[in-house]
Amino acid sequence: MGQSISSPPPATVTRTSPPSSCPMHDVPSTGCPIQHNNPPVAKSSGGCPIDHSSLNTLNPTNQMPNLPQTPISPQAVPLPTERTMSSIPRVVDGETKTDTHQTWEYPSPQQFYNALVRKGLDTSPEHIETVVEIHNFLNERAWGEVMKWERRVAQEGDEEPHLARFKGRPGEMSPKARFWMLAGWLLPSRFNTEPPFDRHDWIVRRPRDGTEVRYVIDYYSAPSTPNGDPGFALDVRPALDSLESVQQRVAVGMDDVWEGLREKGWGKRERGGTQQARS
Repeated sequence: MGQSISSPPPATVTRTSPPSSCPMHDVPSTGCPIQHNNPPVAKSSGGCPIDHSSLNTLNPTNQMPNLPQTPISPQAVPLPTERTMSSIPRVVDGETKTDTHQTWEYPSPQQFYNALVRKGLDTSPEHIETVVEIHNFLNERAWGEVMKWERRVAQEGDEEPHLARFKGRPGEMSPKARFWMLAGWLLPSRFNTEPPFDRHDWIVRRPRDGTEVRYVIDYYSAPSTPNGDPGFALDVRPALDSLESVQQRVAVGMDDVWEGLREKGWGKRERGGTQQARS
């Protein structure tokens, strides 16, 4: 999950890199493409360029305001306003009472830029389209990891779960991330010492009975691939909010332990010794 790792990352972490055709290969190989540590951009004396009167109400599904598609001053580069549909299903619209299943729609580059300006993050408009590509790519991979967990508890005939709502929490480190940071502080030569550059909490709803499960996703930068492509690591797991989630986490952890032992040949040696003793 970082440049200082000399041992395998936690079992639930999935390393990933963009496909070769993706424009995000032009970004630096490590770290979040958005400069979170930069101070907010100073606004002109004429006031904030965003009309906050339309941004007071947050969308309860993503804790974000309804951002405009119009350029904001001093933006000099025009940005696309087209939005891309994701593969992530969302809950059936409760207002229209339709039975059609919809998917989440990613923000346009213009909306994404407006959101960054609203948060005071200094990001060049020239890089926004690449940042949006990274954002969409990582979310698709995160949903794939969520589905791996969901398949473990799915029953025959179940419909596909939906992402009901989510919240970005980049300034709040999860307990697990804090644990690995402590491990990196104690054993820097063995564990990662870099914190995740982002965190999301996703609420997944199961159509069978309406159960909602919270998933925690930590986003890490990872070493670039041998061909120089940027690398990312995702740690996706159900939050420890219920007994079922605790049981899932323990079961997956034990599976990974046994798999590691088998890869080292422990099981083969044990079986060979048993067969020799019986002969």
